[in-house]
Amino acid sequence: MVARNRRAYHDYEILETVEAGIALQGSEVKALREGRCMLRDAFAKVERGELWLHGVHIGTYEFSHGLGSHAPDRTRKLLLHRRQIDELAGRAQEKALTLIPLSIYFKRGIAKVDIGLARGRREYDKRQVIAERDAARDAERAMAAARRHGVSTR
Repeated sequence: MVARNRRAYHDYEILETVEAGIALQGSEVKALREGRCMLRDAFAKVERGELWLHGVHIGTYEFSHGLGSHAPDRTRKLLLHRRQIDELAGRAQEKALTLIPLSIYFKRGIAKVDIGLARGRREYDKRQVIAERDAARDAERAMAAARRHGVSTR
């Protein structure tokens, strides 16, 4: 795992995920291997039948200079089958959904990104999710305490 967009899980309700490849330059791959990546304000967009990743910051690799270096905030092409791109574009448009990168990682030496089809959460939805998570955590702590003290929970 190189980078994870934890904020996306807070701000959006993730409905579906898709794994895609990323078209990268050599210095970008080396920078990713060093963990120089931020996904905070990133999003994916379908333009002219291709899927593009906007707003991902991949820091510069310190040993690349001049022609070998890359622009840290450039738009990067995502590699998916045409059918997958068309399906994602259609679902995102008809239901007013957003394509959000959730994580970047290496799989068998190749950089991959998980793209989530997401619906934005409103402020009260976020509070409700936090309250549910806290309630589940408190219940789990109570169960663990009961098990430690030998009290039957049945």
